[in-house]
Amino acid sequence: QVYLVESGGGSVQPGDSLRLSCAPSERTFGAHAMGWFRQAPGKEREFLAAIRWSGGSTGNPYYADSVKGRFSISRDKATNTIYLQMNSLEVDDTAVYYCAAGNPILSTIRTVRGYRYWGQGTQVTVSS
Repeated sequence: QVYLVESGGGSVQPGDSLRLSCAPSERTFGAHAMGWFRQAPGKEREFLAAIRWSGGSTGNPYYADSVKGRFSISRDKATNTIYLQMNSLEVDDTAVYYCAAGNPILSTIRTVRGYRYWGQGTQVTVSS
């Protein structure tokens, strides 16, 4: 059973930055893309960013409009690790952040159903 290991969450103040990391338990598990989602209390799980293991040097990243320009997704092919750099954090960014992996097509890469594997989630709290 493949599982995803996330790290990097924590409590910060508005305007601070955090970097989340996610790596699979198995080096080769057939997922063509990985992504980040978040879920705040009482809300649905929300897409943030996704990246493909192919797609040239940048991995052809996808972003939700709500985080474009503040969040950046990247990948390290050597370690099968993806990162989510989060800058200028706001109180509304408070949520549990999840890493996901799978083989989404273009129409599902921004959706929960596009991913087969999920991490356990890491809490990010932004407060003053």
